[in-house]
Amino acid sequence: MLRDIYISRGPLAAFAAEGLFWGSFASLVPVIKSRVGLSDGEFGMVMLIAALGAVCAMWLAPKAEQMLGRWTLPVLSLCMATAFLFPGHADTGAFLALAMMAATISSGSLDVAMNARISVLEGTSGRPLMNLAHGIFSVFYALAALAGGFGREAGWTPAMIFSALSAICMLLIVQMILAPVPDPVRGDDDPEPKNLSWTLLLPAGMIVLLGFMSEQATEGWSALHLERGLGAGAAQGALGPAILGMTMAVGRLSGQVIVHYWSEAVVIRAATVLAAIGSAIAAWAPNLAVAYIGFGLLGMGVSVVAPMAFAWVGRMVSPEKKALAISRIAVLGYAGFFVGPPLMGFLAEWFGLPVSFTAISLLLLLVPLVLVPMVSRYRP
Repeated sequence: MLRDIYISRGPLAAFAAEGLFWGSFASLVPVIKSRVGLSDGEFGMVMLIAALGAVCAMWLAPKAEQMLGRWTLPVLSLCMATAFLFPGHADTGAFLALAMMAATISSGSLDVAMNARISVLEGTSGRPLMNLAHGIFSVFYALAALAGGFGREAGWTPAMIFSALSAICMLLIVQMILAPVPDPVRGDDDPEPKNLSWTLLLPAGMIVLLGFMSEQATEGWSALHLERGLGAGAAQGALGPAILGMTMAVGRLSGQVIVHYWSEAVVIRAATVLAAIGSAIAAWAPNLAVAYIGFGLLGMGVSVVAPMAFAWVGRMVSPEKKALAISRIAVLGYAGFFVGPPLMGFLAEWFGLPVSFTAISLLLLLVPLVLVPMVSRYRP
């Protein structure tokens, strides 16, 4: 593990930086939402508008990486640190929507670039590093969520918290500069193979989508659910996303071991059932302790869904088609980041947050009941 951390220390700093800002944002959602005076539905719409920034980032990231080369991660991390200063000063819904769009454009571009750089390192070092990288994100996400909650308890404003995190991010940027990843070797664009079947890609992409959707919805709404429904304070509310981040870190770091004993299909089935149970428990928990258990089970289960789906599809296609197949399901899967928060907001507006988390639980059950069997039946 220490060797892998050393090999990937540059991109790992980028994963840590992204975890810092999104973890702190999750813990600050209640106070930011209250400050701008938005209803649940209006806040969901703001997050939907902001999600359009991530769509733009998917188109901009390859060009940015091509232009910036070894400076891609430091420059995009600096853009993200700057963009996240604005939500802390938002006092209207329009201002918040624009601020969050800037944050999602920069962090979405960084997300694409840092995953690409980790993939380059995996190829050159011969070491599996992706689970480690996503585990580091979850660790820093959890730490930032806790820090944001305690900062609120101490009287810090969102602007002060984001400013402090930007200072920490500067140190991480130094690490990215000191340990750059060589540019990937770029070949000619190959035509898409005709026999790369969507009967495999579509259900696999839907598995990734539901995993990401559950993760993102919980990140954005767990603190609000705890504070509004169960009377949690700022620090207690921040434990919701913090527990999610910590259990996801444990799940992701354990995923590499688990797959040696069980197939991807078995792991995905078990993980989504566990996550669905956790979401239902958190939705209808009678007290904070039970809600924390629910969010912990949700995080543990949902953490391995997307990585296992990528590995499963990669194993089922020929070597020359792996990159293309994984890129196709990733595009579909990332739609989960856009669907989750707005879905939670609209359901919360009409029926309340317990119903929103129950809907997540029911959607997750589509994975073991429908989608995994569809992928299992695929034959090249």
